[in-house]
Amino acid sequence: MSSSPQAVIQHFFDPETWTYTYVVYEDVGSPCAIIDSVLNYDPKSGRTKTKSADEVIAFVKSKQLQTTWILETHAHADHLTAAPYLQSQLGGKIVIGDHITNVQTVFKGVFGLDEQFDTHGAQFDHLLKDGESLAFGNLSLKALYVPGHTPACMAYVIGDAIFVGDTLFMPDVGTARCDFPGGNANMLYQSVQKILAYPPETKLYMCHDYPPATRQ
Repeated sequence: MSSSPQAVIQHFFDPETWTYTYVVYEDVGSPCAIIDSVLNYDPKSGRTKTKSADEVIAFVKSKQLQTTWILETHAHADHLTAAPYLQSQLGGKIVIGDHITNVQTVFKGVFGLDEQFDTHGAQFDHLLKDGESLAFGNLSLKALYVPGHTPACMAYVIGDAIFVGDTLFMPDVGTARCDFPGGNANMLYQSVQKILAYPPETKLYMCHDYPPATRQ
């Protein structure tokens, strides 16, 4: 009997936003998924740069990977996504959880956006439902709905790894904040319980790490 394919996980850390981007693939030349990319932003000049995204692109090309999915765990308040830029350079489809429409509706009102702003998720190629699976080569991911930080948070389960977005941080940091519009502490607690119900050997991959001064 053949064993299940093993995912290779390559991480990239952006020190300006404390954000981890992940490239998940099986082998050289195989399809891949990219999770939580970063578009660098300079608030003083109001300009963006693609330094972090270009590091990801260089790696994908060096491994001759075929980009299938460019995934967001949620709509980020602390950094910009490089998903459209990555798509223009590597192809693939941009994916987020289907509850992004709730977030778009809330923020349309908060920011007073006009009717041209679409709240049906049309900015994305695919809206994932809880429990839905997506294949890339011999690997596949399963969507795990984990609301609380935002109404749209989606974790991604790939083998024995879960990409948890902002739902959980390192143990010395804790969990995500839930005081954004649409956030909910009770829902966040329930989402954490979903993740902790997985076997103890499961590996959790964070979207951010904000190390406290006390960390060794």
